Amino acid sequence: QEHLVESGGDSVQGGGSLRLSCALNGVPWSQDYLAWFRQVPGKGREGVAVMDLDGDEAIYADSVQGRFTISQNNAKSTLYLQMNNLGPEDTAMYFCAARCRAARLCRGRDPSGFRSWGQGTQVTVSS
Repeated sequence: QEHLVESGGDSVQGGGSLRLSCALNGVPWSQDYLAWFRQVPGKGREGVAVMDLDGDEAIYADSVQGRFTISQNNAKSTLYLQMNNLGPEDTAMYFCAARCRAARLCRGRDPSGFRSWGQGTQVTVSS
């Protein structure tokens, strides 16, 4: 049974940086895609970044392209999201997600394709 745990959320000023971490406890290596999503109250989850488990492919939302980087450690036990040049529009609850195997959904950052989720970590950016 997988158990995803996010950490690293904080309150920062605009222009600052944060690195989110997600412990991928029990996630089988055979599950193809990992991702970060974010959500603000009253809206659906937005796929921020997705990568395949081999780390060969990463896809980003246009809104974060060039500012955010998704990565994992060599042991494939932790997923990261490096966030630079943060702005108030990045304020949200951030979730890591795993166990996505339908490539069309995974690469399309569709939350319905992901079967495992963490509890979220809050990022707040002030102007």
